Amino acid sequence: MPSLRSRVIRWLIVERVMRRVISLEGRTLDGYRREYTGLARHQILPRGTRVEKASVDGLPAEWVRARKVDDADRRTILYFHGGGYVSGSCSTHRDMASRISAACGVRTLVVDYRLAPEHKYPAALEDARRSLRWLIGQGVSPEEIVIAGDSAGGGLALTTLLDLRDAGAKLPKAAFLLSPWLDLEGVGESHRSRAQLDPFISEAFVRACAEAYLGGVAAVSALERDLTGLPDLLVQVGDHELLLSDSVQLAERARAAGVEVELEIWDEMWHVFQGFAVILPEAKRALAAIGRFVREKLE
Repeated sequence: MPSLRSRVIRWLIVERVMRRVISLEGRTLDGYRREYTGLARHQILPRGTRVEKASVDGLPAEWVRARKVDDADRRTILYFHGGGYVSGSCSTHRDMASRISAACGVRTLVVDYRLAPEHKYPAALEDARRSLRWLIGQGVSPEEIVIAGDSAGGGLALTTLLDLRDAGAKLPKAAFLLSPWLDLEGVGESHRSRAQLDPFISEAFVRACAEAYLGGVAAVSALERDLTGLPDLLVQVGDHELLLSDSVQLAERARAAGVEVELEIWDEMWHVFQGFAVILPEAKRALAAIGRFVREKLE
């Protein structure tokens, strides 16, 4: 059962503020991006967080380390931010990266991959693959890497794993995906059953992002590909999410392919609720679960 605080946060912040901000209706894409990025100014990072600018094969990026993470520790979470492929950046996900670093006890690398519609499919995917190759080129072993992402970033993380597997490359040790967006056609069951329940994102927003990213190209969904050979997965998703069926289908198909999967469906939670960890009890518990998963895999 969701906490009382989560109900208050949902009513005051998610439904009244965030749903309006995370919308493309009635304004330009630049206007939406400015308002979404403006939210980053209100982030208060946990005390002792260290943020270091970086260039990942020419892409802007940030190393984010929690207070107790050793600078000499090469273990890394390669994290791809969400934003429907049309928005998001290191700055919008800096707080998330810092709290993930704290929970897992290792550094987080967040990359600003190219965004649509200026850079359509497969630009973001190319950048995701470049980022992982760059990290390994810096001397970080795949055994020391966990790849992760939320929403569109979760889709990038999964597709990157599949592409590298197909190329015969060694894969990261594990992956965790937060509300991954995998069904770009919007045909999943929850796109209907959760349409009125989701307090955060709308079908119109998902459709607009997909059109901007794909530009008419028929991309193959990760859900339609063979999932054999993937590393261990942790998938977290909210029960009231429009994208719930993306995670459920992924877990079912991955298990059928022999992949070890932990699927956590959080009661009455919304899209990427982990981003509210500064005030949301469920988000704090979800991050703790991510921390246990990552520590187990990397240790």
